[in-house]
This record gives sequence, structure tokens and C-alpha cells, in this order.
Amino acid sequence: MSELSLVLTYSLIIIAMILSYKGKVGLEKDLLIGSVRAVIQLSLIGVVLKYVFEIDNYFLTTVILIGMVYNATMVAAKRGGGLKKAKIISFVAILSGLVVTLGILLLVQAISYQPAQAIPVSGMVVGNSMVAMSLLLKNLQSSIKNSKDEIETKLCLGASPYQAVKPIISDSIKTAMLPTVDSMKTLGIVQLPGMMTGLILAGIEPTNAIKYQVMVAFMLSGAVTITAFIASFWAYRVFFTDKAQLKNI
Repeated sequence: MSELSLVLTYSLIIIAMILSYKGKVGLEKDLLIGSVRAVIQLSLIGVVLKYVFEIDNYFLTTVILIGMVYNATMVAAKRGGGLKKAKIISFVAILSGLVVTLGILLLVQAISYQPAQAIPVSGMVVGNSMVAMSLLLKNLQSSIKNSKDEIETKLCLGASPYQAVKPIISDSIKTAMLPTVDSMKTLGIVQLPGMMTGLILAGIEPTNAIKYQVMVAFMLSGAVTITAFIASFWAYRVFFTDKAQLKNI
């Protein structure tokens, strides 16, 4: 694709801005800033990744992965609405999902721990885990707040904090996982995923591109599930005191 073609694709953003203005949605500024930031950020990361790929250093690769997890943590924690320990919970949960998923992929030799493979794959894992984490924290907090009387009644009847919020935990995990599960169900039917499309456009045989995309679908489902379970079974405790009483929310 030529530079001119790329510039002309910005017409799609202009159309979105016009529709936002006409419909009084109020996202014109966000679309403008977001599109400019995307170009700048991707240009910068392109330069950085070129340097990292050439060096091919394990330590530098690990530092970048931890940085990705940290940034994802900050975004996910904001969705916690001031929830205590939201940052540490998000960091540990997202990092755990990444370590387990990446570890298995390396163990079965699906990928190698080289920047050109580890960083893009980890980016997909961390990005999806971040979204799942955001959904989980938001749903968990709002559900516990809306079910305060019911939870306190269960506690008065002798239920433990976990027993009192077990349905909410299950629902929050389901909410966090559904986007990834639904996406996996529609692969090849409703959508051709980004990685597969990118590989095909790069000239890779469709059959080989499919193998990588299947791997991505499996790893994202696994990572999101691990992240959601670890986060939910830790986060719910934040809503209770040491005496198993529900805190004021």
C-alpha cells in the first residue's frame, strides 16, 4: 500500500466525524485526537520494535512485556471505579494469564522467545486480558452494590462472603469471557481475524495463516479465562472486612 493510499483512508475517519457531528454524538474531538495519536504511537512503536528485533535480547524483550502488562493494568484498574487493590489485582491477574499462556506456547514450540514472535503474541494476550479485566471489575462492583441487601441477608443467615457473592462471581467471569468466546465461535464465518488477514496480505499461504489464527484463538481463550478467575476470586474479598462483613460501597 502506498503512502497516498494510506492518507486517503483517513476519509473514513472524516466520515465518522461528520456523522458524529450531525448526530450530536459529540465524539468528533475524540475521533480526531484518537486517530492522530494512533498514527504517532504506531510510528514510534515501529521504530522501537525495529531496534528491538535487531538486538534480539531476552532481557529487553521481557522488560517490554512487563511494560505492556503495566500499561494494561492502569487501563483496567480505572474501570474498577476506585476499587481498593484494583491495580495489584489487575497486574497479577493479567501477568498470570500471560505467563501461563506464553509458557505453554513456548513449551510446545508453537513460538520461540524472540522479540518478533513473543512481543506481538503477548500484545494480543495482554490486550484481550485487559478488556476482560475491565469488564470483570466493572460488573463485579456494580453487581455487589446493587445486591447489597441480598448479600447482607445471606451473611446474617450464616453464609460465608464467598457463598454470599458466588452467583455474582460466576456472572462476572462469564461477562469477562463472553466477548472472547463469541469471537472464537464466529471465526471464519462472520469475521476473518486480524492476524490471519495480515498474514494472508503478507503473502503467507492461507492454510498456514489458519494454523496461527487457531493458535491465537486458543491462547486468547485460555489467557482471558485465567485472568478472569484469578481476578474475581481475589477482588471479591476487597468488598468484605476481616470479620466477614460487607463494607459500605
